[in-house]
Amino acid sequence: MKATKIPPLFTISRHYWMMAILLFLIGILIYRAVQLHISNQEFLQSQGNARVIRNIPIAAHRGMLLDRNNQPLAISVPTESVWVNPQLLEDEQQWQKLLQLLNKPAENLKEFINDKITKEFIYLKRHLSPQIAENIRNLKMSGVFLQREYRRYYPASETTAHVLGFTDIDDHGLEGLEKGLENRLKGISGHRAIIQDRQARPIGLAGKFHEAKAGETLQLTIDRRLSDSAHRILKSAVREHRAKSGSVVILDAKNGDILAMVNQPDYNPNNREHRPTSFYRNRAMTDVFEPGSTMKPFTIAAALESGKYSPHSMVDTGNGELELDEFTIRDSHGYGQLDLSKIIQKSSNIGAAKIALSLKSEQLWNLLYYAGFGVKSQNVFLGEVSGFVPYFSDWRPTLHASIGFGYGLNVTLLQLAHAYSAFANEGLLPTVRFIIEKDAQPLSVIKVMKPQTAKNVLNMLEKVISPEGTGNEATVEGYRVGGKTGTARKTIHGSYANNRYFSLFVGIAPLSKPRLVVAVLIDEPNDEYYGGKVAAPVFSQIMADALHLLNIPPDAK
Repeated sequence: MKATKIPPLFTISRHYWMMAILLFLIGILIYRAVQLHISNQEFLQSQGNARVIRNIPIAAHRGMLLDRNNQPLAISVPTESVWVNPQLLEDEQQWQKLLQLLNKPAENLKEFINDKITKEFIYLKRHLSPQIAENIRNLKMSGVFLQREYRRYYPASETTAHVLGFTDIDDHGLEGLEKGLENRLKGISGHRAIIQDRQARPIGLAGKFHEAKAGETLQLTIDRRLSDSAHRILKSAVREHRAKSGSVVILDAKNGDILAMVNQPDYNPNNREHRPTSFYRNRAMTDVFEPGSTMKPFTIAAALESGKYSPHSMVDTGNGELELDEFTIRDSHGYGQLDLSKIIQKSSNIGAAKIALSLKSEQLWNLLYYAGFGVKSQNVFLGEVSGFVPYFSDWRPTLHASIGFGYGLNVTLLQLAHAYSAFANEGLLPTVRFIIEKDAQPLSVIKVMKPQTAKNVLNMLEKVISPEGTGNEATVEGYRVGGKTGTARKTIHGSYANNRYFSLFVGIAPLSKPRLVVAVLIDEPNDEYYGGKVAAPVFSQIMADALHLLNIPPDAK
């Protein structure tokens, strides 16, 4: 049997078909290669980078807060935090050493990590001590990393806590000036890209390095020395009188600088674990009260400004009681005829009420408004409240009279201290401030009263400190001092409470060349409660220390 021969044409044809198929496959491969290397180059590059390149954030240094003498009040110190990538954890034996360093129970930590096994970044502990951070670094554990951060530190601790506030664990302002000045203090974080091996260990740099930009360093008007002194004296007074709370404000009467602002109870902003939230608020700016007799100098100033009165004008205060509608206004004694100076010295409610009623409500309201009552003093402290002064068109006779001796309106301690600076500054009210701005325009001043009116009231305030006045315990040896006591009843649920008082004193020194205003409030003292007995001695100690610390010379004799 003869073998069948394959026609030559069919053999040639098969070779062509094989070559065509081969060329087709090569074409597909070339097309795919071109597609991957050109069309999808960006995608592939990003996928590759995601596996070997990591962007490491660089924390920004928060700006410092300095006192007026360039002493640090708030600084951010470098620290390290430990984090893990659960997908890279291997050595279980070393885990025990890590857990001992972090003082964490093994069971809780393993459960925590197992819940987040799909994640690549988990903080184990923030803000480690330098020694613990170094011990963790020496373990050289796979999947465990240290990251540099910053922790806020407050050298003055409790003394400046209510003014400065504090930051959260990420160094963002939460309270006080830290929050109000957040946009200026916070920095801009940077980052750097690193090449890492399969165990996520850095082996080189990749791409550009973006430096972090530090926040702005700000100089405050606060004087730490005065703050320390006021804080110590106030704390002692609140304890001595078993009071609910207390506040002190020290102002530079000439330029409105807030030199000190302290409160009780306080807290330590450096201790994150023990910071009672009820202690956070800066009572001198957030709590309002009826100012009582500390408002009488403004009633007298309005009377002098009206032209209807002179310092020697007489007012009949009678036998110590004045019936007005359904209310009775009382003095501690029946003083009879008193001039304006004696009304301040003896703190006559009846005298102040009669003077207020003799004035147009608009006259008294205008003076209070221009003195800063019912208005926020500045805008960097976000928690400040404005207080409340009823509009003059709403004043009934009883309200009109009550405002004359400090009831029917509410104020903050900062507002009260600020308003008194008009008496110390020839009738001009400077804008209060917390920040010393370099190359800033001069702050505005408001004319509250004539210079002669301010001088006359200042002389009346000096008589309050005399042996016959209600504030005789506010004297400061070597200095002429003027001021006013106040004892205001507290309201509870809209009604005046029995045996609950604010004890107040606001004073100015030295009178020959006024410089400082100090305002003191003691809330609910449990023994004595008159301002002249509780708040005046506190004022005396704080003012004496402040005058000496600032090297302000005594009044010429």
